[in-house]
Amino acid sequence: MPDSKLSIRPVIETIDKSKDSSTEETFQNQTLRTILKLQHELLKAFFSEYVKQRKTDWSRLSILKKETFITAAFSSDSKFKTSVIHLVIGHFTEEEFVEYSGASKEFNKRILQMAKQRISGEFI
Repeated sequence: MPDSKLSIRPVIETIDKSKDSSTEETFQNQTLRTILKLQHELLKAFFSEYVKQRKTDWSRLSILKKETFITAAFSSDSKFKTSVIHLVIGHFTEEEFVEYSGASKEFNKRILQMAKQRISGEFI
């Protein structure tokens, strides 16, 4: 029986599955990217709430200040970063979690980098 978590993930057509990739890159492309795409709307809502909680008038910020705000959230706010990572990990299958656990530090960096790109693309 297929895992229901896998069945709800979007297909990303631009992923080249025939190319020789490292294990980490394959996991990033086939697991992390699809989960982040699935969770895109929730990630946007989560970031919007984060901005509100910090009593920031986003519409009045310059592009440079928006970039600085996003960078600060993804580089120095441990609670924010942990929450973003958990938005992804919660969609892992047991097998994916085992693979993630073997290189969690590297995968966390990749998750945060991709999430930051998505947030920047939406909010700047």
